[in-house]
Amino acid sequence: MASRRGAGLGQAGDSLEKYSVLLPTYNERENLPIIVWLLIKYLGESEYNYEIIIIDDGSPDGTLEVAKQLQNIYGKDTILLRPREKKLGLGTAYVHGMQHATGNFIVIMDADLSHHPKFIPEFIRKQKEGNFDIVSGTRYKGNGGVYGWDLKRKIISRGANFLTQILLRPGASDLTGSFRLYKKDVLQKLVEKCVSKGYVFQMEMIVRARQLNYSIGEVPISFVDRVYGESKLGGSEIISFAKGLLTLFATT
Repeated sequence: MASRRGAGLGQAGDSLEKYSVLLPTYNERENLPIIVWLLIKYLGESEYNYEIIIIDDGSPDGTLEVAKQLQNIYGKDTILLRPREKKLGLGTAYVHGMQHATGNFIVIMDADLSHHPKFIPEFIRKQKEGNFDIVSGTRYKGNGGVYGWDLKRKIISRGANFLTQILLRPGASDLTGSFRLYKKDVLQKLVEKCVSKGYVFQMEMIVRARQLNYSIGEVPISFVDRVYGESKLGGSEIISFAKGLLTLFATT
């Protein structure tokens, strides 16, 4: 697999393109081996040049130890480990991962199996079609959808997205999703502009992109609730999201 990956050819035929997948993790020891295997399967089959950067925030369940085993299996050129001592927030995890990324495109996604790597080649094709600065996975357009959530969680997500659309008019259909492809230089500029942490961070990234006139393409995705572990979305995150939304509305 390493030789095919290292060749960097693939469907695009451009050896200069490389994709760095950032995987922030916290208590994902059961999910991590599966998501890594799927990433290698779909990116390897498409023959893209890629790397997977795992940013573990001091998981007490042994996620980092599992990541080290995966690195031994797949190689240090494929799996890069960039752990941190404690949980410091999603936005800073991306900043940390970007500092070590060698790709000119960055893929961000969750490690809990809610985002299927099979969509990444579709993201890449979409990006090439319109030379988009950002390609965002959307649950609310085309044949996209959400599976495994109870009614309360669906209402919260839909409500948050609806309010965001009304207040901010961002030009994208799914503001709270976290499955995206960025040009690396675009992501760097957006991160510099963003001040939010946690779940609000994803929303602010799209809002800032609109302000800076970056182009956004969308690919419908199927979002599946995590199989193992517990959701990290709680009451404090919902309150934080509401505050962040109001702050963006007042300042953008």
